[in-house]
Amino acid sequence: MLKKKEVFEAQIKAAELIKKSGIKISDEEVKRIEVVDFGLGNLQKEGAQILTFYSTNRASAKVIVLFPYQTLPEHWHPQIGNDPGKEETIRVAYGTVYLYIPGEANIKEGFIPKGKEEYYTARHEIVMKCCDQITLIPGTKHWLQSGEEGAVMYSFSTCARDVLDLFSDPHIVRIPKIEE
Repeated sequence: MLKKKEVFEAQIKAAELIKKSGIKISDEEVKRIEVVDFGLGNLQKEGAQILTFYSTNRASAKVIVLFPYQTLPEHWHPQIGNDPGKEETIRVAYGTVYLYIPGEANIKEGFIPKGKEEYYTARHEIVMKCCDQITLIPGTKHWLQSGEEGAVMYSFSTCARDVLDLFSDPHIVRIPKIEE
């Protein structure tokens, strides 16, 4: 569970990285940065900071911030009714992002969080730097990790239903709980 102070500090730190990347955001947007620890209680290791610019029934644009060596856990965007699931394009704006998808295991730069090996099954590493981008088709398992300087990336997608994302780790709670 996150404390309000921890959320505020993470919003400020995320805003600094966003601004360092060259993306301009307002003070009001800083307050809207969602800080997500996935209910795991270890934000610096497994978590993400997400600023949603817009999200409609057809499309979504976000900025995802990962602090140094922070991991956004393995997940996928499932089919919902007749909708095949979210198609997502990730474009790096700052730092190094290690993206993991199904395929030949070749982890060299990043690492699986200690004790979480069974929950990180996608092990094909793609190293992404500023201006690199990739589009993930619906249903593709993936997870992300930043390098030593942290990372800022855009997420452009079809309709985002984050609360319906599926995670390999059954302990994950997508909507963060915040206490005083």
